[in-house]
Amino acid sequence: MLVLDQGTKAWALAALTPGQPVEVIGSLIRLNLIRNPGAAFSLGDGSTWVLTVLSLVILVGVLVGARRVANLPWAVALGLLLGGAVGNLVDRLVREPGPGRGHVVDFIDYFGWFVGNVADIAIVGAAGFVMLLAHRGIAVGGPVHHPGHADD
Repeated sequence: MLVLDQGTKAWALAALTPGQPVEVIGSLIRLNLIRNPGAAFSLGDGSTWVLTVLSLVILVGVLVGARRVANLPWAVALGLLLGGAVGNLVDRLVREPGPGRGHVVDFIDYFGWFVGNVADIAIVGAAGFVMLLAHRGIAVGGPVHHPGHADD
C-alpha cells in the first residue's frame, strides 16, 4: 500500500498542475493536485505537527494491536490502516515545508467535495472493514467463526 500510495503521489506531482483539474468521470471524479497541510477536508491546516504526532500514535497503536491479530480479516483491516497512515506520515515527514510539517499530496477530487489520495482510500476502507468485522462479532484475537458451522 505504501509503494502504491507514494508511487501515485510521485505520478501526480509529475503529471498534474495545481489549479488545473483533469476530468476523469465528468466533474464527478477529477484529478486535482493540491498540497494539504491539514487532515480530511483540510481540517487542522494550522496544526500539521499535531497531525504528524497523531499519525505516529496511530502507527504505534496498530503495530501493538497487530500482535493480537489471529485471523486474516483483521490482518487485512489493520494492514490497510497501517499502509494508509504510513503513506500520509511519509508526506508529513519528508515534504515541504519541512520535517513534521510536510503537506500531504492529494489529487483525487470527489464530486468537488474533497480531495484525497490512495492512502486516504486505504484508511477509509480500513474503517469500513473494521465496522463490518465489529458488526459481525469477529474478534481481533480469535479465529473467524461461521454461524451454523461446527468447529473442527
